[in-house]
Amino acid sequence: MKKLIVVFVLIALFSCNQEADYSPREINWDRDICALCLMGLAEQEYSVQSINQWGEVIWYDDLGCYINFYGSEDWDRFAGDGKVKSWIGHCETGEWIEVDKAYYRFGDRTPMGYGYGAFKNNIGDSLYDFNTTVKRIKDGITMRKAFLEEKKMLGH
Repeated sequence: MKKLIVVFVLIALFSCNQEADYSPREINWDRDICALCLMGLAEQEYSVQSINQWGEVIWYDDLGCYINFYGSEDWDRFAGDGKVKSWIGHCETGEWIEVDKAYYRFGDRTPMGYGYGAFKNNIGDSLYDFNTTVKRIKDGITMRKAFLEEKKMLGH
C-alpha cells in the first residue's frame, strides 16, 4: 500500500511540474484556420500562432488578424492567467520567429491585406519593431483597404 501511495505522489509531482511546450507547431493545412477571420491558412510566411500554458494552439493567417484578436474576450479565455508565446513566419523563409522579437516590413502582399512581413533581424531603416507595427495596424496604416477593394472587384 505504501508503494502505491508513493507512486501516486510521484505522478502528481511530475505532472504538476511539467514545463509547457511553447515551441512553434507545424501547420496542418487541412485543418488549421485563422481564429479571427476563420479562413484556412494559406502561407506559412505570414501565418501567426499562439501557444498557451496548456499547449493549445490558435492560428492567424495574417499579423493583422493576430493584432485584432489579441486582447479580445476570446483571447482572454485562451490565455487565462498564464503565459502565451506567439510566433510568426519569416516573410521570405517561413522560419518561425517570436512575434514580439521580429522586425516588420510594410508593403508585402499578405493573406488578409494588412501588408506586414516579418524578419528575424533589423536589416535596414525601413523595418519596424513589434510595438511600432502594432500601433501602425491599430492606426489603420495597412494595405487592407486596397486589398478589400480588389477582392470586391474580383467578386470574392
